[in-house]
Amino acid sequence: MRGADAALGAAGPAVFLLLWEAVPRLGLVDEDYVPPAGRIADALGRELSDTAFWSALGDTLTGWALGLAIAVSAGVVAGVVISVVPYLREVTASAIEFLRPIPSVALIPLAVLLYGTELRSVLLLVVYASFWQVLIQVLYGVRDVDPVAEETARSYGLGAWARIRHVLWPTALPYVMTGVRLAAAVALILAVTAELVIGAPGLGARIAVAQTSQAVPEMYALIVVTGMLGLLINVGARAVERRALAWHQSVRGEVAV
Repeated sequence: MRGADAALGAAGPAVFLLLWEAVPRLGLVDEDYVPPAGRIADALGRELSDTAFWSALGDTLTGWALGLAIAVSAGVVAGVVISVVPYLREVTASAIEFLRPIPSVALIPLAVLLYGTELRSVLLLVVYASFWQVLIQVLYGVRDVDPVAEETARSYGLGAWARIRHVLWPTALPYVMTGVRLAAAVALILAVTAELVIGAPGLGARIAVAQTSQAVPEMYALIVVTGMLGLLINVGARAVERRALAWHQSVRGEVAV
């Protein structure tokens, strides 16, 4: 069954690549704007042999990793504090609902004014977008804590920290891991977007240079790299999630199936 699933999973990309190769060569689209997959593969090979490409990849991963780490740390701490401090959730609810829908790209002018094209501009956008993914999941996770378990912990004399560690955290952890997985994808999107628009060093800036210089195959090759990077990040995040939640019913059921 797993072999059949793997074959079906590989069939989709294979058919897509065949169509991508055939459509431009059949004249259905202009090759100047949508090159065949073979030309893009050649451009990708040239990119992989260029040290500047690897430098740009490192810049993108640096902005992604630092921004994600800051967002996850801040989101978890803020979510737990807001949830356990009496009345703080009600006080902050309207502010959260006001700030959360603001698109991160709307902060690009502010980021440029504050930090120009430095890494800090990328971090500002990445942290802002990713923070809400984690915070909201933590708030939902804490809300899901069993009141009976909470009262039992209190009756046994467990302090605030012990209740957070032994009652709140195990319940909220599945939500936290979901928030981290969502934040990881959002962080990559905002890192590349910031580089593309602001001109900060990274894959996004390299895509913009390829587009303005009419290097269309190289542009598509770099876009493919960002897509593959997103896929690897998602696979890695899911692997971490399964490992962290090996004790949880959802993961045990998934493994059993």
